[in-house]
Amino acid sequence: MKLSDLDDAERAALVALGERIGRAYLRQRLSLEGEHEAHVFRRHTHFFHLENWYSVHGLIRGTLSVLGMHGRGRRNALRIELRENEVALASLPPAFDGYTLLHLSDLHLDMNEALVERLIERVRDLRRDACVLTGDFRYRTFGPFERTLDALARLRPHLGNRVFAVLGNHDSIRMVPRIEGLDIRVLMNESEAIERHGETLHVAGIDDAHYFRTHSLTEAAHEVPPGACAVLLSHTPEPYRNAAHTGFSLMLCGHTHGGQICLPGGFPILTDADAPRRYARGPWRYRNLAGYTSVGCGSSIVDVRLNCRPEVTLHRLRRQ
Repeated sequence: MKLSDLDDAERAALVALGERIGRAYLRQRLSLEGEHEAHVFRRHTHFFHLENWYSVHGLIRGTLSVLGMHGRGRRNALRIELRENEVALASLPPAFDGYTLLHLSDLHLDMNEALVERLIERVRDLRRDACVLTGDFRYRTFGPFERTLDALARLRPHLGNRVFAVLGNHDSIRMVPRIEGLDIRVLMNESEAIERHGETLHVAGIDDAHYFRTHSLTEAAHEVPPGACAVLLSHTPEPYRNAAHTGFSLMLCGHTHGGQICLPGGFPILTDADAPRRYARGPWRYRNLAGYTSVGCGSSIVDVRLNCRPEVTLHRLRRQ
């Protein structure tokens, strides 16, 4: 995909984005997306990507129906839990003790029309200081995204005044200008400083590190002073080692869905992430890096969850 393939308004918006993040980076992401879509539509390619293997979707639904579990799984997919995570950070400035982040991940907003209303019901009365969205706004990994952005526009008024986001492997860089038009700051290997009572907390975000691999931790940390407290947003937990060695204090991510369809006890069958299973859901720690992997709000492949209900999470930051 090239800029010349787009209409004038979208091309102008992406050119402006390219001035901010770098034209080579923009060109790389667009080209990778175009290559991906070409493979998806070509017979027998990307056969192993379950998101694009639609006969498997029907097989899963049919199997669950035969087992009498499909209806329960669909109901579970809309029973969104609220989870709270208190995390101690040694470098947290005193002014941010108790600062609360609302975390939503893997929304897949265009898969189930009922999901947006359930999310609004769940988050609208929550007390938080900022909201973070860790990618996968869209259900499919290619194609139109207007329904996704329309759903996000309905959800946005209920997320609070300050919202940060990163893209996931289902998302297109073409979505960024429209998402930012909703007053959501999309961090493309960038960081933003939050000021409070004369002290600073940094929020950084990297591009998708799972499929597109257009992430750069060094670029994301470029504006963060040494020793400062910085929260990293990543779609996937996969770059956890490099995040720790780059000096981030907290990493918030998703992508795994916690397995989505799990064995009793919540043990995931598949997580689709190149990381140990202990990083597939909930709080974890690696060296000096605290982390949390959300099981996500939405569903992928099929709108079913078993032994792994969707979640929104409140992370309360505390001085260690």
